[in-house]
Amino acid sequence: MSASTRNGQHQQHQNMIPLGELLKREADDEKVENPEVTHGQANHSKKGEDFTMVKTDCERVTGDGSATFSVFAIFDGHNGTAAAIYTRENLLNNVLGAIPSDLNRHEWLGALPRALVAGFVKTDKDFQELGQTSGTTVTFVIVDGWVVSVASVGDSRCVLESAEGSIYLLSADHRLDCNEEEVQRVTACGGEVGRLNTGGGAAIGPLRCWPGGLCLSRSIGDMDVGEFIVPVPHVKQVQLSTAGGRLIISSDGVWDALSPEAAVNGCHGMPPDTAAAKVVKDAVQYKGLRDDTTCIVVDILPPEKVEHPAPPSKKQGKGVLKSIFRKRTSDSHALEKDYSEPDVVKELYEEGSAMLAERLDTNYPLSMVFKLFTCAVCQLEMKPTEGISVHASSSDTANFCLWRGPFLCSSCLAKKEAMEGKRVSDGGSSSGSASE
Repeated sequence: MSASTRNGQHQQHQNMIPLGELLKREADDEKVENPEVTHGQANHSKKGEDFTMVKTDCERVTGDGSATFSVFAIFDGHNGTAAAIYTRENLLNNVLGAIPSDLNRHEWLGALPRALVAGFVKTDKDFQELGQTSGTTVTFVIVDGWVVSVASVGDSRCVLESAEGSIYLLSADHRLDCNEEEVQRVTACGGEVGRLNTGGGAAIGPLRCWPGGLCLSRSIGDMDVGEFIVPVPHVKQVQLSTAGGRLIISSDGVWDALSPEAAVNGCHGMPPDTAAAKVVKDAVQYKGLRDDTTCIVVDILPPEKVEHPAPPSKKQGKGVLKSIFRKRTSDSHALEKDYSEPDVVKELYEEGSAMLAERLDTNYPLSMVFKLFTCAVCQLEMKPTEGISVHASSSDTANFCLWRGPFLCSSCLAKKEAMEGKRVSDGGSSSGSASE
């Protein structure tokens, strides 16, 4: 990273304001209309393990049609379809179940990143209790007005093209081959990472986690691999300018063939359904149909614009890639003061730690983020004396203040410790094999 880039990021942090204040200003001004959100999707199937979710006009408050959001997601299954189908059917409800029902919009958006973590972990835990061994990647996108929240595990990705023609990566890649931090985490938790050994000392193919041979460090399911393959998602939340932008959400069948720039530039000016088909076609033509290849394109545009405009001519064909990932605390909800500046994408939140205590911890009042006597992951109602602090372990719970939440039930505490390599969870026979 260049010195000028670091200085620019430092200056940006100094000029940030809370998300709640930003949204309150918008509401007070009554000038910002909600965007038009349109979408299209396409798929070429090889194994039949890619699944999608498209839900528009979801209600934050039941019965209130004015408080809506949209959900777009891709589930790329492996070792069967069970995990992908189960996750598609249950993840959204598990996320929404982790958010108190009496929040206003800016509180709801502030609670959403932590609810996404809780929802992913609950979905994984519930699916593993069924005893099935398949797994799935997940790229899960919520569009609420001009705010886009993306939670991801695995190697499906979400790319944003802003109205100015810049490209932003909104998801993380959890392939062991390209994520050294995840390799270190997996090995520290008891897993082994290496390439497939064909005998005679020769090793081929991508880095994989053993036992099981999975080349990903995060997914939902995969109980036969080990609890160190965790469902804790990378979460990123951004706000678009009122000029809007385009999202391209695709499985690895696309990204193994096309760069983000190639995917974006190849469908400029096309409506979403045509654009999605073009992305899939380009990927298959470049590399052949070696894997399920799925794409969802979402346009988020001002109400008067019904088609995605081509970027300015000086950007044509270049696609300025801007990875706005950086290591940040779990309380990094903030925004620059000049929130109405056109053609600028504002980062509101980003966190990718696999540690559940870091991801569920909060400076918000607990009543605003979690129900006090409810498990922060599975939403089980508990007596005041039953909850265990997410910061505690089963061996030293007495050392933690009873009221230092959020809290977990004993089953979810066991799941947390298994993911951290501290013990085998109740349903995790695979962790036992990993530690043998």
